[in-house]
Amino acid sequence: QAQLVESGGGLVQSGGSLRLSCVSSRRILSPNTMGWYRQAPGKERELVASITSNGFTNYANSVKGRFTIARDSAKNMASLQMNSLKPEDTAVYYCSLYYPRGTLAIESSPQTFWGQGTQVTVSS
Repeated sequence: QAQLVESGGGLVQSGGSLRLSCVSSRRILSPNTMGWYRQAPGKERELVASITSNGFTNYANSVKGRFTIARDSAKNMASLQMNSLKPEDTAVYYCSLYYPRGTLAIESSPQTFWGQGTQVTVSS
């Protein structure tokens, strides 16, 4: 199983920037989708951004134009550059790695791995 380790969270003032990183302890197979989710207190976990193994990206409307997801397949990692941060971006951010059916093994079920989460706090 893949173990995902996030880093880069912290406290920043409104308008500031942070860069989150996620590294897999094992080689990432293809096809796959890496993503960043976040969960604020009292709210459900939501997708922030995702990137497929062929580079297709998807963003939540709330972060379009401010956040950029990228990946380095050779290093088994993904990153999330967050600019123009707002207090409403405050949440625990989780890295995810999704494998569709048949990727991990013949006839394997779809599977998602999660990191432990990193706190991002934006002060006003």
